[in-house]
Amino acid sequence: MRDDWSNYGDVFTRRWVVEAILDLAGYNIDADLGGRVLIEPSIGLGAFLVPAVERLLDSAELFGRAPESLGQAIRGYDLLSDSVAQSRIGVERVLIAKGVVASTAKRLSLEWLSVEDFLLADQIPAADFIVGNPPYIRLEDIPGDVADAYRSRWRTMRGRADIYIGFYERGLGLLKPSGRLGFICADRWMKNQYGSDLRAFVADQFAIEHVWVMHDVDAFEVKVSAYPAITVLSKGRQRGAVVANTSGEFGDDSARQLAGWALRGGGSEVEGHGFTAHRMDTWFKGSGMWPSGTPSLIALVENLNERFPPLSDSVKVGIGVATGADHTYVVKGANVEDDRLLPLSMVGDLHSSGRFDWNGYHLVNPWTTNGDLVDLLDYPLLKQYLEASETLRGRHVAKKNPAQWFRTIDKIDASLKGKPKLLIQDMRSKINPVLERGGYYPHHNLYFMTSDVWDLEVLGGILIGRIGQGFVEAYGVRMRGGTLRFQSQYLKKIRLPRFEDIDPDTCSRLRAAFRSRDIDEATLASAVAYDIDPIRFKLLSEGVVASAGERQRDTSGS
Repeated sequence: MRDDWSNYGDVFTRRWVVEAILDLAGYNIDADLGGRVLIEPSIGLGAFLVPAVERLLDSAELFGRAPESLGQAIRGYDLLSDSVAQSRIGVERVLIAKGVVASTAKRLSLEWLSVEDFLLADQIPAADFIVGNPPYIRLEDIPGDVADAYRSRWRTMRGRADIYIGFYERGLGLLKPSGRLGFICADRWMKNQYGSDLRAFVADQFAIEHVWVMHDVDAFEVKVSAYPAITVLSKGRQRGAVVANTSGEFGDDSARQLAGWALRGGGSEVEGHGFTAHRMDTWFKGSGMWPSGTPSLIALVENLNERFPPLSDSVKVGIGVATGADHTYVVKGANVEDDRLLPLSMVGDLHSSGRFDWNGYHLVNPWTTNGDLVDLLDYPLLKQYLEASETLRGRHVAKKNPAQWFRTIDKIDASLKGKPKLLIQDMRSKINPVLERGGYYPHHNLYFMTSDVWDLEVLGGILIGRIGQGFVEAYGVRMRGGTLRFQSQYLKKIRLPRFEDIDPDTCSRLRAAFRSRDIDEATLASAVAYDIDPIRFKLLSEGVVASAGERQRDTSGS
């Protein structure tokens, strides 16, 4: 057991969530479970084990298997000896309640459950089912020797990965042909950079069967901000996949209804209390971000991906300056030389109406126009001001290079100040590009777009239309309450028509729609720019099917 971890990532799963995962994975009593192997890689206090054991015993009775013969049917692992001990007690209680004699119950609990690190243990059998709730821990938050061992064994654990990435890789690698892995886990790996190798690994050898996004669902025994999803994958050929989006109202009854519909087949969409779901004909290939949304939105995004270049081909996307000490560098007034005060655009300067209204903040700027730090001897007021700060010299960036103790984390690109920019706030439910015509430098809470090709108001018209929003919804990370991350990596996924191919009348319509914030008109004008039938474009970008024949609907549940 490791006793030098400060956080073991323990988040305990509600019973109804466990039952749904077991159903989706096919761990049902009519499957002769006694002749198969289930692995729980992070058992905690037995949230998955107890329901699994109950199903195993019912199946054994149905298929005439004696409890004594079930020693190979389950394997569970955990780092914490206390957790394993508590789980053994729970398992023994279930066995005895089902009529298993105490000595056999004790033997089975000892045989089934082990104090071991799932990511490092050598003797783990191949499995028909792997289910659980992997721990949520960043690699940098665990002892260095353990992190190094994980990285050396599991190639998909790259960058600032969470260790659940390794649980996916090892679990999938243990599956027998047609075996299934069912986890409730953070879904960030489907869209962010550190998940790219895992996405490629999955796409190459496995099939996505179910993805239930459950960010606002009360899925755990305690409140956590884990952005979870139920994901079920199988070792086999990719066929159709069921994708569900849920709200905070989703619970036990809803899960049973959704699971029943998903497993029963028939109908391409279903709605129920707190959820909508649809069937996809296939899944995505390669390591790129996996888009999500309705079939109509995904079809639209894929169509535009094939026909148009990415936004980054003609538009520069960046993020504003990070200082490392905003309380010192971001001011409304400071006793420094005038040319050391750089007008700074902040989130509060942007309005939903599209107006930019500067609130008077400046950046105390230690950089020359050439990108070098100033000589403080040439700026006595700046020198006095910075030396009065109690925190600047203690920052990591200052300790790394003591001679540059007064630098901001990011350098200042002096040419950016004078350029017109579309400014975009990171966290919002809807995209809200605001035109700043030049004269200000963006703060790090803002992303910016500049272009030598585009009229930024025409570009802004395309962005506020539902296609820009749709791309971010398809590829971006959605937080609790529906908030989206409008980060550079997602904004760059937007596909754009070539500016020179857009006729003057359409440009005028997009420009006017941007100024008036007319989303409907921006959407229809964008349809012309993308050479898509306007009515169909509007319906698709709203996630509504243009013709009833394109979608079968099933609201009956199970």
